[in-house]
Amino acid sequence: MTTGVRMTTVTRVLKTAIVLGLAASLASCASARRILPFGLGEDKEPQATASEGQRISILSFEQQLAPSAGLAGRDFFIPGPVAATSWPMPGGNAEASIEHVIAAPQFTIGWRRRIGEGSARTRQVMAPVVADAGKVFVMDGESTVTAVDAATGDVVWKADVKPTGREAAGGVSAFGLPIPFVTQGGGSLSGGFGGGVAVGGGKVFVASGYRTMTALDAATGAVVWTQPVDVPIHGAPTVAGNRVYVVDVDNQIIAFNTTTGLQDWSYRGIVEPARVLRASSPSVSGDTVIAPFSSGEVVALRASNGQPVWNQVLSRTSRTSALSEIRDIAGRPVISRGFVYAVSHSGVLQAMDIRTGQPKWTLPVAGVNAPLPAGDVVYVVSKAGELTLVNRDSGAVYWTRDLNEGRVRQVGGFLGFFDRTVRPEWSGPILASNRLVLVNSDGEAVAFDPKTGALQQTLNLGAPVYIAPAAYNGALLVLTNNGELISIR
Repeated sequence: MTTGVRMTTVTRVLKTAIVLGLAASLASCASARRILPFGLGEDKEPQATASEGQRISILSFEQQLAPSAGLAGRDFFIPGPVAATSWPMPGGNAEASIEHVIAAPQFTIGWRRRIGEGSARTRQVMAPVVADAGKVFVMDGESTVTAVDAATGDVVWKADVKPTGREAAGGVSAFGLPIPFVTQGGGSLSGGFGGGVAVGGGKVFVASGYRTMTALDAATGAVVWTQPVDVPIHGAPTVAGNRVYVVDVDNQIIAFNTTTGLQDWSYRGIVEPARVLRASSPSVSGDTVIAPFSSGEVVALRASNGQPVWNQVLSRTSRTSALSEIRDIAGRPVISRGFVYAVSHSGVLQAMDIRTGQPKWTLPVAGVNAPLPAGDVVYVVSKAGELTLVNRDSGAVYWTRDLNEGRVRQVGGFLGFFDRTVRPEWSGPILASNRLVLVNSDGEAVAFDPKTGALQQTLNLGAPVYIAPAAYNGALLVLTNNGELISIR
């Protein structure tokens, strides 16, 4: 009983001391305010709160996409689908300009095949699917290339392009985060993720995060030649004529001779310390190479000698997003009907004349996927998950659709802390058999009406997908993040 009395007395004393201390602090603060110069400490009447009409949203400083009233209800032309009998490089050809293909009319899974290692803490599946001469060529998260029979999914051959010994260490690595994410200055973990494949002249050209460029025999997988490079390559090659082009992580484009593997020329852009981990590839039309860089530069070069022709920087700083400083052009630039279409992470979608680089129109779209020009229009997906339809000639907007409507979810953290909102990441689109098809990180292939953007069909793939589909011989080919190749019929 005595102990209880003492504890109660002590508690009361402590409470009294705390109250007196707070009162003294407030009094001293009041005294300090009275002696501050220029009236800085004076108590003033409360200021009036701005009325609703006077408030200015910080978002209003940002340009916003708005549908054009002049295009409301107006129809537009989309070309009919054509057979895709070859898909030798990302985007379908050297210009990355395949508009509409016959593929996946039933929108069901034909076959699926595990082709190797999927993404993990020290590796990422990043290589787009290519196909030619009855075979599909894919690269897993450990730089193993697999040739698969396009009709059955049976494995024809495998080839590991990783260097041996000490040379195998030295690529940059990932942190197991959803793609796309931002990496700084080359990273610090071991591994050699990234790269990609392209087909041409009976060879499979393989760019690797392990700092190599390799040519394999397309029929057998035997090594034809291999060349070391100074820094990792995260993007897939592009083949045109007797050269194969790649862009490394230091923003250098290199042209190799397809027969010998020797370097013909190189051109270095502005080195950028931060970039998006979704790598792009050059596009080629005639004697013009369009090189995309993480600095936001789009550079036109002569294919014969690498001399620059023009340069555009797709950069726009946002007042509401620090990530707008990441200017990476992670989606392939597309060459179509004499114009180059490209979109940057910092929020610029632009149509440029391929001869001069002069912009035809510009829109405030931040994206990491290649635009899709088709007929009278251009489709583009923003990093926020919005699908926008743009008039090809004027840049005016027909409509914008929220792809994540009904897909946003809340994920709880530890003991109620670190809760976060999760939105799927989208890759694509591809226009196939009168459907606009995209894939997402929720493991879905989703078809939309290409005229209205209305949802048509959803197909469960069973694993996240961060790479846009390819089309070949009536099928859509999808590589999942866990290293599984799926044929959609």
